[in-house]
Order: sequence, then structure tokens, then C-alpha cells
Amino acid sequence: MFYVYVLKSCKDNSLYIGKTNNVIRRLAEHNSGHTTATKSKRPYLLLKTIECYSVQEAIQMEKKHKKGYKREEIRRKYGLI
Repeated sequence: MFYVYVLKSCKDNSLYIGKTNNVIRRLAEHNSGHTTATKSKRPYLLLKTIECYSVQEAIQMEKKHKKGYKREEIRRKYGLI
């Protein structure tokens, strides 16, 4: 099982969208500073996870959610606009 996850930075309310096979481990990596791309905006809260049956499905779902319209939909849903 793979997952697409959406994180919100508590520092500046920015979003980070990624994919993994272990959401809890990945969130811990982001919050501990092991991920260079998100290190400066820690801590993060997990907003959403989406289950995917294959890595290919997770890749497609991640790309879909990173596009402007889906990202804005998430921002509106969680009051981040």
C-alpha cells in the first residue's frame, strides 16, 4: 500500500505534498529535519492521506494534487487562504 500525504507547515501555513509507503515514518522525518526540502518550515501537521494500491497510482495522485487547482482546493478546505 502506498499513500499520498498533505502536510501543513505550522510556521507559515504552506503545504507539502508527497508520497510514501509509511506515513508515520515520513512525517517524523519531515519534522526531525531529515528532509532538506522541508527542513526550514518545521513543524508539520498531517492534513490528509490518500490510499493508493500501487506506486504508479501514488505517483499520478501526487502529481494531480500538486497542480494549482487541487492545491487551491485543499487550501480552501482547510481554511489556508
